[in-house]
Amino acid sequence: MSWWDDVDGDDRDDDEPYGQYESKVRIRPNPKGNRPRTKTRPTYDDATRGWVTNVDRGRFGVLVDDAVITATKARELGKKSVVTGDRVSLVGDVSGEPGSLARIVKVDERTTLLRRSADDTDEVERVIVANADQMLVVVAAADPEPRPRLIDRYLVAAFDAGLDPVLCVTKTDLADPAPFLAHFACLDLRIVTSRSDDVPFEALHEVLDGRVTVTVGHSGVGKSTLVNAITGSTRATGVVNAVTGRGRHTSSSSIALRVRDGGWIIDTPGVRSFGLGHVEPANVFRAFASHAVPVREPADGIPLDQAHDWEIVDRVQDGELGPTGVERLDSFRALLTGMGADDPGAD
Repeated sequence: MSWWDDVDGDDRDDDEPYGQYESKVRIRPNPKGNRPRTKTRPTYDDATRGWVTNVDRGRFGVLVDDAVITATKARELGKKSVVTGDRVSLVGDVSGEPGSLARIVKVDERTTLLRRSADDTDEVERVIVANADQMLVVVAAADPEPRPRLIDRYLVAAFDAGLDPVLCVTKTDLADPAPFLAHFACLDLRIVTSRSDDVPFEALHEVLDGRVTVTVGHSGVGKSTLVNAITGSTRATGVVNAVTGRGRHTSSSSIALRVRDGGWIIDTPGVRSFGLGHVEPANVFRAFASHAVPVREPADGIPLDQAHDWEIVDRVQDGELGPTGVERLDSFRALLTGMGADDPGAD
């Protein structure tokens, strides 16, 4: 065979079969392909059950029996979030010994889910807490001044999440809370008041015992101070800036703490805004009236969810709620407008 007969340049007679050369080729083993892949995944039926108490930079504190162990999220969970309050299944080292690390392999379906967004037009939600029973909204009577419209947002978020709201007014020794509380007179809302020098332990335990409660509140209202008093914790507390009138963030993450006489309270970081971009407009109404059912038949062409809970509109128009009712109605309409919804009470 001459060189010009070898048309493909492989140093082989082009009339000879490839088989005799292929048998001499060295095949390198694939280290990742030694075992056949399978779609069968473990069921983790014997996994240890736990409850997430806090989240910190990819590590999770999980309550197992009476001890909190450290865990990480298993790769098979993918992008599924794990938040404080989640009920989970764990494998790996669940001893809780120093240096031990378990893996969260399953997250149970959530019964309630508290969320917020960056603003009212942002539909991307941030999950705060799962599986809580109620929300304790903490607000100061003064220093910093109470913000009724922020409280309205908390109430909307609570009803949307399926939580029972409770309002706790702190620092009542600095100002009379009555004018502020008048904003919520048309709601069947449970209220607890507290002084700077006198924490109402009995009233708070009546609210908190046997339940999982998430706290929310503006920075500087005394939320962490209150939580420390009823749990024996030493969470950092802050002061209000004398120039801006704003509180300083002292809590950077949510954490569940055991109430001394039973129950759990989940302390969350203080916020100055609470976006509701993820909330259905129909869920706004429950934060502004004492009923969750229509009080009159919807007009022709108006969907039922937009005729929901018009009680606030009727009572304001009848003058029953006075100037405070007008402010409540303005807040109600502002929320709907910010969320891009129609105002069902507009003429």
